[in-house]
Amino acid sequence: MTSLVAEGSRRLPRGWSHLLLQVAIWMGFYVVYQLARGAADRSVYDAFQNGEWVLRTQQRLGALFEPAVQRVVDASSLLVLATSYTYWLSQFAVVGLTLLWVYFRHHDRFAWFRNWLIVANLVGLVGYVVFPTAPPRMFPEWGFVDTLAQYSAINHSSGLIAFAANPYAAMPSLHAMDALIVGIVMAGLVRSRLARALWAAWPAWVAFTVIATGNHYWLDVVVGFVLAVLTGLALRRLPLPRILRA
Repeated sequence: MTSLVAEGSRRLPRGWSHLLLQVAIWMGFYVVYQLARGAADRSVYDAFQNGEWVLRTQQRLGALFEPAVQRVVDASSLLVLATSYTYWLSQFAVVGLTLLWVYFRHHDRFAWFRNWLIVANLVGLVGYVVFPTAPPRMFPEWGFVDTLAQYSAINHSSGLIAFAANPYAAMPSLHAMDALIVGIVMAGLVRSRLARALWAAWPAWVAFTVIATGNHYWLDVVVGFVLAVLTGLALRRLPLPRILRA
């Protein structure tokens, strides 16, 4: 057993202690997420009022196009399948796997990637507490459909998801925000032109997915993209605690 641990340490960029530190950082973020979720759950009335405000704002702008997008997607079983899988996998599975890939293959860029994700998501969680927003799928009277509830075996009412997810977390879209961060970082690290093109297109595809499944308004996506850019720029200028430089 000792020899296996030693062999594993040699394969890790900075040993087991550093890897466990990364796990602890992400567990800490999960605790903060659950606190934000609890705050949003106590503001159901505000969440629906804010959702109505977003809808009416988009309507006044003449850009309430999400129901039309949903109708196009719902007419294609292939698009329904692709958007459903993308929605469930894009935020945690794809983010987690890309973090691991960067950790092992481009370790010198890992801290920057991790910090950008963490800081951007923390800012997004503040948005959830200050501006809890019911997602489009909760407004069928506006022409929206809960695509995942209709076509997916897993939906927001499923046991673990219902327990862990924040149902009033439309504004901003963390799916879109994380996808932009992942897309920028990965497109800058991969060598294949095809892979670079696919990662560059990743944020647009995720944005399309969260709108098509009725989980976000396009305004949520825009705010998520803006937060990703602003936090990335801020991190280049602000001093960071020692733990975030490791």
